[in-house]
Amino acid sequence: MLRRFLLSAVDSPGIRRFTENSRMARPLVDRFIAGESFEDALPVVRDLAQDRCVSLDHLGELTTDDSIVRDSVDIYREVLGKLSAEGLSRRVELSVKLSSLGSALTRDAFPATLAAAQEICAAAEAAGTFVTVDMEGAGTTDLTLSIVRELRRDFPQTGLVLQAHLHRTETDCREFANAGARVRLCKGAYQHPSSAVYATRDEIRESYRRCLSILMSSEAYPMVATHDPVLINTATQLAERTKCGGNDFEYQMFYGIRLNEQARLAESGAKLRVYVPFGTEWYPYFMRRLAEHPSNLFLLMQGEAAAGPRPARTHPS
Repeated sequence: MLRRFLLSAVDSPGIRRFTENSRMARPLVDRFIAGESFEDALPVVRDLAQDRCVSLDHLGELTTDDSIVRDSVDIYREVLGKLSAEGLSRRVELSVKLSSLGSALTRDAFPATLAAAQEICAAAEAAGTFVTVDMEGAGTTDLTLSIVRELRRDFPQTGLVLQAHLHRTETDCREFANAGARVRLCKGAYQHPSSAVYATRDEIRESYRRCLSILMSSEAYPMVATHDPVLINTATQLAERTKCGGNDFEYQMFYGIRLNEQARLAESGAKLRVYVPFGTEWYPYFMRRLAEHPSNLFLLMQGEAAAGPRPARTHPS
């Protein structure tokens, strides 16, 4: 119930204004968001890249202004230039939401969105890295996968995200596993019609296990995006039973969440990638992180959200 409320609050102007102006929320926002500009986030990226990889996300979604789409493309190009200059490109990929590139502008947004995504992918390839296309909410899955199929024609390293809570995902996993794609498998944090998703935690876990087994038994490159210790253990066991060695898959976790487990995985020699978001449009992302970890909401309401220093400025141990 609370999770559903928090997800619905993503679209609430009143709750958004309250959260964005709340002093109590700021320390918790800083826990999940690396900064409002790439210059803010760059020290975080440098630090993490010492012993792990990074997926860098410029926050913004459901863009309804052509000029903002152009701004998003330009920001990613600028970020890629700085990553290349710093020698970080080989350890830092980009995560891109298609709705930040205009997929929500019109009913026929496919050509313009694809062109913007192709421009970013070309710049990423020139910088020595690649792009993973994020998955979003209800009604976007088919468009997203169609654009990924087109991107992979010229940029085969392009990754995609599949959400295990959707009934359709096992079929989608089989398609992209057979194509040898980079696939980030997550549980799913966006709202969808109840008829399209698994309802319980156990059902979602079982779906995740089935999907991950498909990916790890194929030529795909699985990206195990979860903080669930049960599923992390499942991934370890599956890797031992299949062809997947240490360089054949990776774990992924959000910046600011389960820092001790991130450190443990990195120290064990596993490949770990940290999803690092930055930007001024942080509110929707922040609310989805609260929905995944509702206990943080009570800290915020009690004014105790600053239960520790901002984790990004020091190397987790």
